[in-house]
Amino acid sequence: MSDVAEINPRLEFLRTQIGNDMSKSISPIGRWLSGTLREVRYGAMSVDFTIREDMTNPMGILHGGAASAIMDDVIGTMVFALGREFAYTSVNLNCDFLNPARLGETITAHAKVIRAGKNIVHCECEIINAEGRIVAKCASNLIQTGLRLTV
Repeated sequence: MSDVAEINPRLEFLRTQIGNDMSKSISPIGRWLSGTLREVRYGAMSVDFTIREDMTNPMGILHGGAASAIMDDVIGTMVFALGREFAYTSVNLNCDFLNPARLGETITAHAKVIRAGKNIVHCECEIINAEGRIVAKCASNLIQTGLRLTV
């Protein structure tokens, strides 16, 4: 996907946020997750997260629901940055949990668009730990809604 051909205000704004925490995200769950934006380009995004206690299960490892929320939110923000006229929402999120990530660790979610159709956008996301091991991965389809975006 051509970065040059797809410049838009949402993508340009997110580029100004690289290195910052996402505490000003329009997504309430994104604010709670409190990731740090590392990279954003048309159809791809990377965000770091530090695993807090409120993101863990009783064994002190990243809860599957928190991992799913991370992937869903990073994908949603990335699709928002495509600059389309209408909002998109997830219709599915198929997750695999492959390795543990422990309290205090920093993980990185890497999302990318696989296919951007007119009404459906298919994306994938992986959460990687500092050693490069895949903690979790997912595939998701997002569908265009009737909500027109003003920005």
